[in-house]
Amino acid sequence: MSVRFIYGRAGTGKTAFCLNDIKRKLNDGKSHPLILLVPEQFTFEAEKYLLNTIKKDEKIRAQVLSFKTLANRVFTEVGGLTRQHMKSCGRSMLIYKIIEDIQKDLKVYSKASRQQGFIKKVSQVITELKRFEVAPEKLLEITETIDNLGLREKLKDISLIYSKFEESLHQNYIDQEDELTLLAEKIEYSSQFEGAEFWIDGFTGFTPKQYRVIEKLLKKASRVNVTLCMDTSHNLYEIDTTDLFYTTKKTEDKLLEICQRNKISYEKPIDLNGKIPERFRESEELSFLEKHLFSYPYEVYPSKTKDITLFKAVNVYSEVEETARDIIRLVRDEGFRYSDIVVATRDLNRYHKLIKAIFSQYGIPYFIDIKMEIKNNPIIVFITSLFDIHLKRWSYESVFRYLKTGFTDLEKEDINLIENYVLANGIKGDKWKEEIWNYRLNYRFDRLSIEEDEKEIIERVNEIKRKIATPLQDFYKKFSKSKNIKEACGTVYDFLVEMKLSQKIQKLIEKFKQEKEFDTANQYAQVWDIVVDVLDQMVEVMGEEKVTVEQFAKILSIGFDEYQIGSIPPTLDEVLVTSVDRMKSHNAKALYIIGVNDGIFPAALFEEGILTDGDREILASYNVELDRDTKTKIFEEQFLVYTALTSTSKFLRISYPIADHEGKSLRPSIIISRLKKIFPKIKQFSNVVEIDTEEENLNRVSTPLPTFNEMVSAIKKWDVTNKMHPLWLDVYKWYAKNESWKPKLTRALEGLYYTNQVEKVPAHKVKKLYGDEMYFSVSRLEKYAACPFAYFVQYGLKARERKIYSFEPPDLGTFMHNVLDRFSKALEEEGLTWQDIDREWCDEAVAIIVDDMIQKIPGYILNSSPRYKYLAERLKRVLSNAVWVVSEHIKRSSFVPLDHEVAFGDNQKYPPIKIVLSNGEEINLIGRIDRVDIFEKEDEAYIRIIDYKSGNKTLDLSDVFYGLELQLLIYLDAILESAIKENTNLNPAGIFYFKIDDPIIKADKDISDEELQMQIFKKLRLEGLVLNDAQIIKEMDKSIEGTSYIIPAAINKDGSVGKNTKGATKEQFELLRKHVKKTIQRLTEQMLEGDISISPYKKDKETPCKYCPYASVCQFETNFKGNEYRVIKSKDVEEIWSILEQEVKSDGNQMDL
Repeated sequence: MSVRFIYGRAGTGKTAFCLNDIKRKLNDGKSHPLILLVPEQFTFEAEKYLLNTIKKDEKIRAQVLSFKTLANRVFTEVGGLTRQHMKSCGRSMLIYKIIEDIQKDLKVYSKASRQQGFIKKVSQVITELKRFEVAPEKLLEITETIDNLGLREKLKDISLIYSKFEESLHQNYIDQEDELTLLAEKIEYSSQFEGAEFWIDGFTGFTPKQYRVIEKLLKKASRVNVTLCMDTSHNLYEIDTTDLFYTTKKTEDKLLEICQRNKISYEKPIDLNGKIPERFRESEELSFLEKHLFSYPYEVYPSKTKDITLFKAVNVYSEVEETARDIIRLVRDEGFRYSDIVVATRDLNRYHKLIKAIFSQYGIPYFIDIKMEIKNNPIIVFITSLFDIHLKRWSYESVFRYLKTGFTDLEKEDINLIENYVLANGIKGDKWKEEIWNYRLNYRFDRLSIEEDEKEIIERVNEIKRKIATPLQDFYKKFSKSKNIKEACGTVYDFLVEMKLSQKIQKLIEKFKQEKEFDTANQYAQVWDIVVDVLDQMVEVMGEEKVTVEQFAKILSIGFDEYQIGSIPPTLDEVLVTSVDRMKSHNAKALYIIGVNDGIFPAALFEEGILTDGDREILASYNVELDRDTKTKIFEEQFLVYTALTSTSKFLRISYPIADHEGKSLRPSIIISRLKKIFPKIKQFSNVVEIDTEEENLNRVSTPLPTFNEMVSAIKKWDVTNKMHPLWLDVYKWYAKNESWKPKLTRALEGLYYTNQVEKVPAHKVKKLYGDEMYFSVSRLEKYAACPFAYFVQYGLKARERKIYSFEPPDLGTFMHNVLDRFSKALEEEGLTWQDIDREWCDEAVAIIVDDMIQKIPGYILNSSPRYKYLAERLKRVLSNAVWVVSEHIKRSSFVPLDHEVAFGDNQKYPPIKIVLSNGEEINLIGRIDRVDIFEKEDEAYIRIIDYKSGNKTLDLSDVFYGLELQLLIYLDAILESAIKENTNLNPAGIFYFKIDDPIIKADKDISDEELQMQIFKKLRLEGLVLNDAQIIKEMDKSIEGTSYIIPAAINKDGSVGKNTKGATKEQFELLRKHVKKTIQRLTEQMLEGDISISPYKKDKETPCKYCPYASVCQFETNFKGNEYRVIKSKDVEEIWSILEQEVKSDGNQMDL
């Protein structure tokens, strides 16, 4: 029985010494086992090294084991496997159930227990306590004497959870931490390791339980060899806690203490230090790096480096791409194999998807050593959303997460149809339990009769609904009858069988294999096994427990959270992509360490977990040794940097981006500055500033696909700068000659000169798009004036935004118009006029109308939630105030309503406005006017047009001039033209917008009712253009004194029209009418010529693109070739009148006044 230490810094050949020592022992003629004991994650690698060192038939005597496989060997021989092993998912599920049961007894964690991730933290602290042999009773004992109240209560809670866990666990199970305890007990009864020799390699430290196992091995084995990565050139007894090798020195001290206690012989150690490390024999630079990376004071390497390089990347993407290019260079030009190369990072989660995409593009075979969480796998989503639907009351999100997994029997088209229907009608909760859905495809205010095609769609939706809801409701009914977890798990499994989930997964696996997506196929196979395993664990661990649906779903989710899935290396010759803390590859000849940024590598470590560093310090004073605190981990991070940078034998490249994927700046790590100090002439590269040199261009030539992309980029730059390196012309010729690349080259060149500008629609197709009858509403023409392409998409292609069950501004406007229309009809039905009603009548009438609209429309949104019910009440106030203000306007005016909701068009009260185009064709303008008021005076009459608006709206003559605001003038024209035909002397008095609102008035507390009323009138004054006639203005506001509170006009003391009046003369109204007709003629001719150009206007900062729903269709960008705004300049009023007068003169027209 003896111990022998094998000392050596990184790369000195400690593992090689062990392997060669084993090889020598195989020839000693003896039969005792030769065991290489390594960490669990490195057993596969170690077995490869061992096989490469010895003959295959000698492997029976020489074996690679981990503590886990050592335990299995011992238990198989002497017993210990009678109790089942509890997996990590079963452990977490059990902890959750325990916490749920004792929650009322917890002091500190009674509320925290439901927080995300808390179960995991509890599981980790229990693991740590068991690993360091701290019993629940020990924690309880400490609470009796500890002064720190917070820690005392915390330890009581932990002790309670821990003791209940141990009590439940040891009825039938052991967990991973119990294995080592049992191993230490059983190993002395094992005969298979009697006289064996052990080589313990790859560890920096051990847990107390592992020390106990090693202690037993020392008594049983002939010799135990332990490798220690440390320096022997200075006094090891005076080593500082901040020293690079402090952890391994501490490990040695503990092993020596065990040997001394058990009188184990101490053999002369093997010291591999003092010579050039075996790993770095071919690289003086790497050897120098290993020796001086963390030496103080450090030495400086005098020469330029060739084996060590730094690369500064403009971003994460370009960093990975440059890494791929350099790997191609090493393999192509330097004679490396892919299996010689390792790419490592401290943050593999940030890089693995990019590496997968870019390495595939470059044709680099790779294996990414990463474990992926399974919670986003469609199989898991299918099962978890099964419970989410019930717990979240059939919410839209949970239902369609379930449907979109692809494991139901519905077609995608059916899912899309019902999704649109559900979104449009806000279907959730008990609505899914309704026998039949009769909601409209679009909820309406007017309750028009349903068309046949809409009926058919609703019938189809109901059929789809039954396919979704029936099996789910049956499942929930069966599940509710489950007496315990065992029956609940059976119900879940039966549902998965009924849904044929296993068969569907198998079909997907076969499909993935056919498409050579072996990694995805493997993942799906693993996930299905995990589902079955989690259900089994639930039954085994807590099968007889009673739980609610919510608890069951939580336990199931916790179980899934414990699993991660890995991949199987597809080939032997491939680049290993790994995390630096999992890297163990002595065969790496070339190493790329990427993402070497501040806070990433070395990692910025923070306190985490239930026990803080302060807690650990207090517990240490009670002789309770636990895992490392944050400070220790920070020093160990330094050791990780050392082992990472020294794990390659020929080539090291360290890279760091200066920006992340979002463009946020990143700083280089302290490692970069350290390397620059040790190697002042270190080889450095960067792509932050592009350099157009021969070497740089050659570097971009790699494998066909990425080189093709580089060539396209070079051509694109040439198109702008007229400069291109001649190399790319040669590259272009290569692709042009290659038949397999010709189609792709053609498409790429077409793409280079692609423009999003569209051609005109052929004349014969225009009428198919817009109809033969040539009827246009004014609002449509305004849309065309704003942007022809947006008009084409909306009215030609009839593209619509997906309807969402919400109350948006257009809905608000439509609702208000409907209420005002019904209010006007109610007046007529009651035989009343606007002058007859008071505020109380307005309030009551509006309330009745609004309530009636809400109640009689199925699924109407304003009755769907407390929030919308409140909005309905607010709308009553707003509309009641609006109609009261309208009545007051009318009472204070000589103008009376002539009609409301006045339609002009075929078979309407007023005929359509006809405009003859230059080719002789005729178009018809149709529309609906909210209100027309009239004032009759002797043999003539005056009218004003009122348009209701739910938002702020003013009449801008510039917008009228450019065709962006035509409605009011066309409405006026519709009435005046009809009057001309009837020989009625009708004149324009004004065109106005009226804002429907209940404004907030800021005023002193003692404001009178009359003053308050005047302030409301001022806020809700009509906005628009009034006839510049003092008499007509006074007839509109009979109470006017100075500036009117009703219309945008003022009267001077002498009775003349004031300067604050927004007015126009009869002649100017006529000019506007003529101009608007001319504008409409121009717009319709442009439209009928097939012009659908992407040419949105821009006036000052205003553009229709800001709120356009079709931006993703046209892809308009000003930095894109051919994309420019149609800039229009605001004009002042006088300039507009002048231009309009000139138009009339140039046309040679005589105004018919």
